Amino acid sequence: MLRVRPIHFTSRLDAWERLLTDLGMVKTVDEPTWRELDAGSGRLALRFVEQGSAEDGTTSFGVEVGDLKEFARRTEEAGTAAGTTAAGTSAELIEADHGPSCRVTAADGFTFLADPAARAADGSWVGSAEADPGIAVVEVWFSEDAVAAAQTLRDIGARPRPVADSGAGAADTVESETFTAKNGGVLMVGAGTGAGRAGLGFEYDGDFDALRERLIEAGHEAAVIEEAAIPTLHVANPDADGMASHPPLWISAAPAAG
Repeated sequence: MLRVRPIHFTSRLDAWERLLTDLGMVKTVDEPTWRELDAGSGRLALRFVEQGSAEDGTTSFGVEVGDLKEFARRTEEAGTAAGTTAAGTSAELIEADHGPSCRVTAADGFTFLADPAARAADGSWVGSAEADPGIAVVEVWFSEDAVAAAQTLRDIGARPRPVADSGAGAADTVESETFTAKNGGVLMVGAGTGAGRAGLGFEYDGDFDALRERLIEAGHEAAVIEEAAIPTLHVANPDADGMASHPPLWISAAPAAG
């Protein structure tokens, strides 16, 4: 079991919840400083922090798994087998401030947590049936070594997403790669500089114009642009007052199947 579940730290919980709800996500956990919302694919947690704090507006890379011990064993096994150096992917069972967890450490030192998932009422790992099935949560790992980061995602059980051949010839150096999680959500690796960091976005498998109109009618700033021939909806980030004062949140068109 593997589900995408990043944590976004914000001083504007209500503004984030309103946007996510307007996107078609459904709140499943509602606590004073912690909320969780399900998309059609994947999940997002919101954690309250004080305005102006270093964490305000940042995202933490994270996943949910079914069995922590089994996840740690498989990840360690895969990391040892795939590692081309003495340091491959490692997985350590820990007691985090919120309870039992597993800390995954990549070869470059980037770490993230795998937390235990809760089963649905019927005993399955499915999310909310009321969420818009077209919305998927996307978490991005920006790394100086995108190839090694992609290997770590393979080690934890993420599935590489096939890409269409553009006919222009493939580069030898991978700068980005996309994966899916078995139980929901999308994971991306992107080229970055400095220490590894996480980013947040969404995919939408549906009518982009209708989604844009829906968000505008709900009072959000939204505009569709083309990025590398892929329609992308830019929406005003709830952490800031309008698009101009903060990079917008992005929602890209889901790739065509096959």
